[in-house]
Amino acid sequence: MGPRACLVELEDAVAAASLAAWARAARLPAEEIVPAAATVLFDGVYPASVEAALPRWPAGGEPAAGPLVRVAVTYDGPDLERVAGHWGCSADEVVEQHTSTELVALFTGFAPGFSYLGGLPAHRSVPRLSSPRPRVEAGSVALAGSWCGIYPAASPGGWLVIGTTEAVLWDPARRQPALLAPGTRVRFEAVG
Repeated sequence: MGPRACLVELEDAVAAASLAAWARAARLPAEEIVPAAATVLFDGVYPASVEAALPRWPAGGEPAAGPLVRVAVTYDGPDLERVAGHWGCSADEVVEQHTSTELVALFTGFAPGFSYLGGLPAHRSVPRLSSPRPRVEAGSVALAGSWCGIYPAASPGGWLVIGTTEAVLWDPARRQPALLAPGTRVRFEAVG
């Protein structure tokens, strides 16, 4: 990635989150450590120092549990019945499954404050829309593949929207602008 950056490729987002958390705790001398779906970018560091540190990483470990954030959701999304069809259950059972699963923010991207929440079982995977919507409202709680996410601002999107929340995902005035920073555990709660 250049003389002062290094990209480490891994098998999945859990491994990437684990490596990023370990690297921060180990105080690797990088200006930024950015996990993604199957990579970790080390920026502002000599690649040789990352390469030398990697053997100390206990690969296969889960990242340390972060703080728990509860997100109130009104399950009224236009794709709730579609998700129920994919899961082979009722809309009420989708809500029950979604609210009974603790998810983890593994990485952020797409838009400021958009966290990719992992933890849904593989058999709960759903496809994206065949054609993205031109506008998905801020606060839309949505699924794609085995990911869950909340749109922090209105934008185009192809994920299946199952509900809405009033939680503010991105606020530059907060000490930590992203509500769901990597490592944050998330529990959804049905309201309304």
